[in-house]
Amino acid sequence: MASMRSIKRRKVSVQSTQQITKAMKLVSTVKLQRAKGRAEKSKAYFECIYATVKSILARTGFIDHPYLRPAESGKKAIVVITSNRGLAGGYNSNVIKLVTKGDFKKEDVKIYAVGRKGKDAFTRYGYEIAADHSDMIEEPAYVDAMQISNELLKAFSEGEIGEIYLAYTAFKNTVSHVPTLLKLLPVEPGKEGEEEGSIADEKALMNFEQDEEEALAMLIPKYVTSLIYGGMVEAVASENGARMQAMDSATSNAEEMIEKLSLQYNRARQGSITQELTEIIAGAEAIS
Repeated sequence: MASMRSIKRRKVSVQSTQQITKAMKLVSTVKLQRAKGRAEKSKAYFECIYATVKSILARTGFIDHPYLRPAESGKKAIVVITSNRGLAGGYNSNVIKLVTKGDFKKEDVKIYAVGRKGKDAFTRYGYEIAADHSDMIEEPAYVDAMQISNELLKAFSEGEIGEIYLAYTAFKNTVSHVPTLLKLLPVEPGKEGEEEGSIADEKALMNFEQDEEEALAMLIPKYVTSLIYGGMVEAVASENGARMQAMDSATSNAEEMIEKLSLQYNRARQGSITQELTEIIAGAEAIS
């Protein structure tokens, strides 16, 4: 059995850790409330623009536009949204697995990292880091998403990349966060939005007023920017929700450890007292 001193030292250490996890849980809870509000406000627009633009692009026909041309490059750009800090359970690793465990070949992937945890992980795995925008995840803004979107669309229209994906964690509620991979471009005609009752069930091609190229040049950047911004907002809410749960679990585990250590300490103390009494009684009997 461990000595009373070592048990007491370990108990004090666990209590100190518990105070830290409690504080981190409270901080994450406060941040979650603010991030949750932003995510819920943007979610309807996020989902609507994704479904609507997919339907429009799926019925554009064969318009010769830089954003709709067949891929000239086999490279795939993936915007990976993770956090800058750890201690959030499997939040970061689950997003990273969408790429590393998916159907992507490492040599064909360009990573646009939003979050240091993702950037560091993909660097270790040997992926090409095309851009690092980790500072943007601290306070996501639409202008930040626009900057990433402009970089992606420029590379896409110049043929440097052939496909654009978004990997992030969708925020369902406080305890449910879903790692999600979305393909932003290109949308193949007749492939997207084929569910029964969807707009794509109509066979007529989309008509544009006035010029289709001008309309698409305005629509697609907004589409890509909005999805990236929505992904960042939901990722922040998911991160704080995951960290809150992780710290709550850590606090509960620390409480259980403290109880076990207290029991061990009391048993060791009782054993020590019993031993001392036995020695005193034995000594008294020897004298008499």
